[in-house]
Amino acid sequence: MSDDNDYPYEDEIVSLEAFFDNRTMSVHLVEKNPPRAKRGEPGNWELVQLSDRILTYDELDILAEAILTSAENDSDSFIEIEEEGAVVVQLRNLRIAIARRPFADKMEISAIRPIVKLSLEDYQLSPKLMNRLELRAEGILISGSPGSGKSTFAAALAEFYSSQGNVVKTLEQPRDLQVEESIVQYSPLDGSMEKAADILLLVRPDYVIYDELRKNSDFQAYADLRSAGVGMVGVVHAGSAIDSLQRLLLGGRVELGQVPSTVDTIVHIEDGKVAKVSAMSLKVKLPTGMGGTQRDLARPVVEVREFEHGVLEYEMFTFGGEKVVIPVRGGITSDRRKDGSPRSRSVPGESVPISISYNKKKVTIYSGRKYAKQRIEIFAGDIYLFTTVVGRNGESAIRIKTRQGSMLVDAMEEGATVTAKIAE
Repeated sequence: MSDDNDYPYEDEIVSLEAFFDNRTMSVHLVEKNPPRAKRGEPGNWELVQLSDRILTYDELDILAEAILTSAENDSDSFIEIEEEGAVVVQLRNLRIAIARRPFADKMEISAIRPIVKLSLEDYQLSPKLMNRLELRAEGILISGSPGSGKSTFAAALAEFYSSQGNVVKTLEQPRDLQVEESIVQYSPLDGSMEKAADILLLVRPDYVIYDELRKNSDFQAYADLRSAGVGMVGVVHAGSAIDSLQRLLLGGRVELGQVPSTVDTIVHIEDGKVAKVSAMSLKVKLPTGMGGTQRDLARPVVEVREFEHGVLEYEMFTFGGEKVVIPVRGGITSDRRKDGSPRSRSVPGESVPISISYNKKKVTIYSGRKYAKQRIEIFAGDIYLFTTVVGRNGESAIRIKTRQGSMLVDAMEEGATVTAKIAE
C-alpha cells in the first residue's frame, strides 16, 4: 500500500492484515474516522492516513468478531483480556486492542505488530556493559517512553540469557514479547501476577523478564522474585533512568536500603538504542552537599552512577523521615538530540532562573518561555523538592494544598534559597 489513498478495500474490510506493509508498526481503525497507521521504526515513525473512506461501527464490529473467532480457533493465538467494552487479543504476532461502548465513546480496533527483532549484538554494547550484563547484573530495569524500543531490548536480553545456558521465563500482560520457543511466556494467574510469580518460583528460573511494571503488585512481585535469588529484568515506562528508580520507591514499594539488591542496573532506551546505563550501590557516608563533617550526619546512601565512566549523578537517602533523591553536580549528560543532531537548547543540569509568587490557592513558578514544555527540578538549598513541567507561557502553577505546594511555601517562609535546574 502507498500513502496516496491506496486503500485495499474500498467497499469492505476483508482482513486486518491487509492494512499492514513491511514498514507498518501499528494500525488504528476508529469509528467515524478514516483508517490510519504508524509507519517507520521506533523513534522514527509517522502517522499516515490510508484512505479518505470513513469507517462505520458495523464493519468494525464484524471485523472484531472475526478477530475473536480466529483467536479462539488458533492454537498460537489467545484472548488475553476480556471485559465489558474492552478486549485484548494476541493474534499470532499481532497485539490487538478492541474498545467499544461503554469503555470508549467510539468503537476502535488498534493492532500493533513488532517490525524489529534484534539480538543483543545488534545494539553494539561496550565490552564493559556486556561483561556486567553477563556476570554481575541480576536486578535490571529497562526504562524508556512508550514506543522507544524497551520490549525489543528486553526480548534480545532474554534470548541472550537463554543462549548462555540459563532457564528464562517471562511474565507479561499481554504476552507479546517476540522470543524463541525455549522461553516460556507466563501471564497473570487468576488475574494476579503475584500468584504467577509464586508458580514461577517452583520451576526455578534463572532469569525472569517482567514486561511491564505498572502497579504496586507488579513492583512487589518483581522485588519478591529478586529477593528469592532470581535474576530479574523489569520493563518500566519512564522518561529517564532516575524516574524509573523513583517509581520503584513510590509508596514504599521497596525500602531504600534494599534498592541496590533489588535493582543494580538501569538501561534507558531512546529511539531503539541504549541511551544511558546507571549502576546502583549502597554506602554509609555523609551525603554530598550536606554541610559539615559530623559523623552523626552520616547515613545509608544509595549512589546512582553513570555506568561507563563511574560518575556520581544522584544520591538517595532518608532525610527528615522522607526519602529524597538529590542530583549531584558533575553528572554526564547527552549533547545530542534524539535524532543525533547537536543540542541547541538547554541541557540536563543547567540552572534555570526562576521567580516565585503564591496566594491562598496556588504557587506560581516563573521561568520564562525559553523553558516552555521542559521538566525542571526544584530545590530548597541542596534538598530536592520535586519536578515540574513548565507550561507554554513559561510558568508552572501548583495548588498550594498539594504536598509539592506546601513544601515549596514552607521552604520559602523558612528563608531557604529556592533554585531550579533542567531535569535529566
